[in-house]
Amino acid sequence: MDQLQSLYKGQEMPLQRDVEAISIPFGKSVTLTEDSIVSVMQAKGGTVSIGFEGRMFLLEGHDLDALGLEAVSRESLPEGASDEELEAFIWAQLRTCFDPEIPVNIVDLGLVYGCRIEHLLSGETMVTIRMTLTAPGCGMGEVIAEDARRKLQGAAQVSKVHVEIVFDPPWSREMMTEEARLELGMF
Repeated sequence: MDQLQSLYKGQEMPLQRDVEAISIPFGKSVTLTEDSIVSVMQAKGGTVSIGFEGRMFLLEGHDLDALGLEAVSRESLPEGASDEELEAFIWAQLRTCFDPEIPVNIVDLGLVYGCRIEHLLSGETMVTIRMTLTAPGCGMGEVIAEDARRKLQGAAQVSKVHVEIVFDPPWSREMMTEEARLELGMF
């Protein structure tokens, strides 16, 4: 994905097909139509931020063929995976979620406080992610939450995903990993 950014950043290209994207900062699904001219802004964690008509959108890696590029396969788990394997999958997927404005994943930023896996009476499995934002007024919350939802629903074992955004405890720089602070020059 980083190679994609270096090769195509700022380049305008027509969409090869209709594609569903997440609008930034609203977090709502929008269909962008074939032949629309978009520009690549950032490629991180299996998603690409694109610009179209003065607005930003998040495009998932498995939809890169809409840009005429090779699509990235969606991560999944084998049937019968244990809860431990599912939890490891969840954390790995959350590490592919980025604030579109910050080049560090939400786990290393310290935004994810926890995840809970529940087996419902209906036989479905629901995952609840408890997370925060760098500031209560951060406009990217819905985008990040929708990106997380979509990536976690890539596992056949996951029926429902609930992302709960909380502000207690409040986020601080100390919650970031050392690598994240280094990446952002916050030492």
